[in-house]
Amino acid sequence: MSGNLARRIVVAVVAIPAALGIARLGGWYFVALLAAIAVLGAREIYAFAAVQGIAPLRRTGMLGAALAPVLMAFYAIERAAQEPFRAGRYAVAVWLLLVITVGLWRRGPNRRPLTAVAVTVFGALYAGWLPAFAILLRHPAAGPASGWRVGMALLFFPLALTWAGDTAAFAGGTAFGGPKLAPVVSPNKTWSGAAAGLFGTIAAALIYAAVVFQRVGVAVGLGELLVLGAAISLVGQLGDVAESLFKREVGVKDSSALIPGHGGVLDRFDSLYFVLPVTALLYDAFHLI
Repeated sequence: MSGNLARRIVVAVVAIPAALGIARLGGWYFVALLAAIAVLGAREIYAFAAVQGIAPLRRTGMLGAALAPVLMAFYAIERAAQEPFRAGRYAVAVWLLLVITVGLWRRGPNRRPLTAVAVTVFGALYAGWLPAFAILLRHPAAGPASGWRVGMALLFFPLALTWAGDTAAFAGGTAFGGPKLAPVVSPNKTWSGAAAGLFGTIAAALIYAAVVFQRVGVAVGLGELLVLGAAISLVGQLGDVAESLFKREVGVKDSSALIPGHGGVLDRFDSLYFVLPVTALLYDAFHLI
């Protein structure tokens, strides 16, 4: 067993049960986990920018990234009370004004203030707001007082499908090869792998519904499952390619060395940044949350 593979296994053995336990607790424990992930992801985005000679407002941006899941939680967990959510909208505006003010103060005209502010906002939204949609999945409309099993089932549906799709895409691409999907950005991906990932994700959606959703009382129609499976596969692969594009621009293999054997936060969440908000949108359209 190679050293890298051994590190990957050790990290997975420790991290997966810990993440499952925090997701099971839900509430503000889950929010704290997502806030930490958001800060680390934003930090990696800002490191990409630094390689390009851009100096984002790191601390202000990471504050905004951490704020995103907190604001989402006020809506998802305290959904019956709209006042906290209304206040949250003003918090976003105040943070944006803070970013601009700090940019005016810390970045003169020769330090690309517009670019610094733009990258700061992007990093906070990408790494903070997109994964925060996991809170809506974990805490559907009735709130955390309803059965935690329903919330866990809804949350792990896109996670399980993303993993199944990645596995199917790797297996299909290895078995069939063929034309490259994005040869410049991600030369290892093929159209055959993408097709295998699509069919694998849809199959996983049907199996998950029969095994998990049916057991916890979540009713999802066949057409809805097909839409969910196809959408999660397509946007998940798009998210993977998007992060590869970022890394290709700055010439790095991994977004960081934070997680031994796994790379950085962006490497682990690249697909989920796209998958989680799209899943929440479709759940909402299908009246599941």
